[in-house]
Amino acid sequence: MNPQALNLKILLPILVLLAAAGAAWAIIAGKPQTVQQNAEPTIPKVNVVRVEPQSLRLNVMSQGVVAPRETIDLVTEVGGKVAQVHSAMAAGGFFAANELLLTIDPRDYDYAIVAAEAQLAEAQRVLINEQAQVEQAHSEWQALGEGEPTALALRKPQLAEAQAKLKAAEADLAKAKLNRSRCELRAPFAGRVLSKQAGLGQYLPSGAVIARIYASDVAEVRLPISTEQLAFLELPLGQHGKTGHWPAVTLRAELAGKPHSWQGRIVRSEAALDDNSGQLYLVAQVAEPFREGADRPPLLSGLFVQAEIEGVLREGLFSLPRTALNGLQQAKLVDAEQRLEIRQLQVLRHDAERVVVSAGLNPGERVVVSELPVAVAGMKVTAVEALPDAAP
Repeated sequence: MNPQALNLKILLPILVLLAAAGAAWAIIAGKPQTVQQNAEPTIPKVNVVRVEPQSLRLNVMSQGVVAPRETIDLVTEVGGKVAQVHSAMAAGGFFAANELLLTIDPRDYDYAIVAAEAQLAEAQRVLINEQAQVEQAHSEWQALGEGEPTALALRKPQLAEAQAKLKAAEADLAKAKLNRSRCELRAPFAGRVLSKQAGLGQYLPSGAVIARIYASDVAEVRLPISTEQLAFLELPLGQHGKTGHWPAVTLRAELAGKPHSWQGRIVRSEAALDDNSGQLYLVAQVAEPFREGADRPPLLSGLFVQAEIEGVLREGLFSLPRTALNGLQQAKLVDAEQRLEIRQLQVLRHDAERVVVSAGLNPGERVVVSELPVAVAGMKVTAVEALPDAAP
């Protein structure tokens, strides 16, 4: 064998192995080096508010529908044809107290008065004649009679009959005049017409409904209150024969695309709790609901309103955002060493945006009001103080 070929046969595998080793070394040498760093724990930031005791008025929220103080059917007491109708006798019409709304043709009742007056005159004549006969009978008995006279001899029954007929005639005349007055249907109060069922020229029998009307001097709203909410109200419940002091109430509603409010007062409570809900209904009144002002539209019947009833004033309470407490009524506090403390609080009530705490906090303590996914008692935190109004 040629010596050169033999050397090539020996060197070629060695060269391949060296090339492979060089390539492997190059790959290992070019791998990026991982820099080892010491892991440091992240201290979370939390928003806190510094709490101070306050005097808070614990108003109570409710809702209801506006209704008139009084709603009645205007009914005829005598029959006849409608002779006159007031211009206000239409749905939505306003009328004053004692205003004439409708007149029934009175001619038949005028005739009845004349006939009753004639009967009265006849009864008076009979009575005068009978009184004269009684005097004559008494004189004759004194002149001719003997012993004790009988009542018939002195015509006492006839006199009693004449007196009774006179009273009956007077009653008939009074009734005829009463029926005549009932031809005029007047409003028992100032109000509005809700609906009308009678028109000019229509014959109405006695007892027919001509309109449904309601009083406009005062509007009322029934407001349901739970038995728990009664603790926040000063109500003179059970004070028989005493008016007491009932709280003020503010009614709010959106009308014509704008928010409006009306001031009123609770005037009474209903006699018993509602059978279905177990709530007590308070009745609020607003005077002159149709009086319009610069910032007050009329308070229309049937309007749904939100009510805020003036509650009791209590001292030494703490007000917190709802985010400050968890479902177990616990709050997270930050102490002087910036460590977290979890504390059970005594909650007096929950409102839409706040929680009122009656016990469990001290003045000046810092309460966490921001979200903290993992809260462990004693953990280190960074507290960022914020005003209570700016807290989330």
